[in-house]
Amino acid sequence: MENFNFVRDGMSGLPPGFRFQPTEEELVFQYLKRKILSWPLPASVIPEVNVCKYDPWELPGDMEQERYFFSNKEAKYPNGNRVNRASSSGYWKATGLDRQIVSSSWKNNHVVGMKKTLVFYRGKAPHGSRTDWVMHEYRLVNLGVETTDSNFPQTENSAQNSSFQMDKWVVCRIFLKNKGAATTEITETRTNDNVGGTQPRLFDFMGRDEIVFDSASSACSSSSSLAGISSNEQDHEQSST
Repeated sequence: MENFNFVRDGMSGLPPGFRFQPTEEELVFQYLKRKILSWPLPASVIPEVNVCKYDPWELPGDMEQERYFFSNKEAKYPNGNRVNRASSSGYWKATGLDRQIVSSSWKNNHVVGMKKTLVFYRGKAPHGSRTDWVMHEYRLVNLGVETTDSNFPQTENSAQNSSFQMDKWVVCRIFLKNKGAATTEITETRTNDNVGGTQPRLFDFMGRDEIVFDSASSACSSSSSLAGISSNEQDHEQSST
């Protein structure tokens, strides 16, 4: 079990000045792919949360910052493939077309993942009111030839499991399009709870089923060379030269 603050904030104890700022390719190839294959992650910075089960303001982390989560795709119906995207206060609705994530390390601009953009609506579909909450959902579409890496051998059973896991897992980036709307969201949520006479919902940060970290990621380093982690101090030195 990880440290309480670690789980609550959805971020590891990175040194001061370091920020988690991965590119889309790094999110898909360095984090999601490794999660699916049960390989060690570059850093323990992305918790597991079923993001569609909760309203976006209930999720752990700073609402003024982008937050990242590994999430399971939960089926809306037992025998269907449609994903359940409804929370207690609203629902996530896809907007626009899915965009391809291309690997820069492969020839011919090989597609390794897809990005879906969703917007959160308050209320019941299809008459909900649009909010400033946005989610980018990334899924892996190609495991790539690196799955034959001698350091991480793949058996027939593990390959089949990896294919199953690829359909199961996504990595999500959630943020407010209008950063100044965070205070308004909190105020509106508290007001609605008081008017309706409902008890405030508490996020079970210690629950194993809600937020889990891959044990393999404990071997990760938090150096400045980690994928997606940059140092403000390094950026400052480069800009001053």
